[in-house]
Amino acid sequence: MNVQGKGKRYDEINITPMLDLAFVLLVIFIIMTTASVQGIKVDLPKASTAAQIESQTKAITINDAGDIFYEAVPVTLEVLEQRLRVQQALTPEFPVVVKGSGGVPYYRVVEVLDLLRKLELTKVGLATGKLQPPPAGS
Repeated sequence: MNVQGKGKRYDEINITPMLDLAFVLLVIFIIMTTASVQGIKVDLPKASTAAQIESQTKAITINDAGDIFYEAVPVTLEVLEQRLRVQQALTPEFPVVVKGSGGVPYYRVVEVLDLLRKLELTKVGLATGKLQPPPAGS
């Protein structure tokens, strides 16, 4: 192959632009992969240790009458505080889920949340159900 009459033949292909493109794609892939993973913190339990059993979520339930249950056992606020303190001594940062029935007096939920704040429990969730859409035609 002659180029513009110089009489010189090219026997090899210049792959520099192809390598440049490959490196640019590699850099973009690395940036996108780390950007999508960054900021996600996951504490995976270890299957062979007893800590997995101790770190299970504890449930506090409040029924329509305002009665409080800790792990399905009826308790008063004072007893609930004692049991939470014992659990906190065993596992300092255990998760707690507060489940309240739809007709629960609001002040009972606030009392439980105040107790959790007083004990400095930070892994607290409020359980909710799926919102039902209104009937058609209303």
